[in-house]
Amino acid sequence: MDLGLTGARVFVAASSAGLGAAVARRFCLEGADVAINGRDAQRLAATAERLRAESGRAVLELPGDVAQPEEVYAMVARAAEQLGGLDILVTNAGGPPAGTFGSVEPADYELAFRLNFMSAVHLIRAALPHLRRSQRAAILTITSVTVKQPVNNLILSNSVRMAVAGLTKSLANELGPQGIRVNSILPGYTRTERVQQLMEKRAQTEGISVEEAYARQAAISPLGRLGEPEEFANVAVFLCSPAAGYVHGAMIPVDGGMIAATL
Repeated sequence: MDLGLTGARVFVAASSAGLGAAVARRFCLEGADVAINGRDAQRLAATAERLRAESGRAVLELPGDVAQPEEVYAMVARAAEQLGGLDILVTNAGGPPAGTFGSVEPADYELAFRLNFMSAVHLIRAALPHLRRSQRAAILTITSVTVKQPVNNLILSNSVRMAVAGLTKSLANELGPQGIRVNSILPGYTRTERVQQLMEKRAQTEGISVEEAYARQAAISPLGRLGEPEEFANVAVFLCSPAAGYVHGAMIPVDGGMIAATL
């Protein structure tokens, strides 16, 4: 299937590693030109070099912290200038630390809100003037299965991701008439550095090995395994593509069937 992404101009936030890097890679392989972002300039440069070598597409490196509004606006402006506009925005950020209600402080909620909610707000506000000039505009927010099913020991993520889901659905109503599609993708447990950290934390808390923590998590999934970043990226890129032109306001889980809810 031709997804219609040849020459598309894409900004993927927090994409030097993990799910963001996998999404950026898939966009490149589909013929898009992509701006990638991360706080670690050295790792970002290495990722950009790999993507260019594999795809032959233009890959713009934008070092910066999406939790800092002034950096967000500067990065998006540079991406639009260097790429000649923007067609697609993927909002993303590192997840907040694990913890229970009793183990985190009020300041932790404020940091998580700034990182995972306000970063999306600022990214979208910065990109909208450019997206409004596109004929294939799309916004994708990366949230979590915690939007539909809270996960134990992830009180911060459980709380803040819901706000991003509400933002996504509201923007779908507001921006749809302007021809801008807005969707969200909900990753389950996928083999990334973030999940490695969560498994290490779980192993420490429960007094088990990291390998056992992975095995227990895999057993929860009806598929009996964790996801791979490439599997997540395939769905993310499809949702942003013209091939999914009538998918709008959707919250799509990529979780191996982990969410137990029927709706």
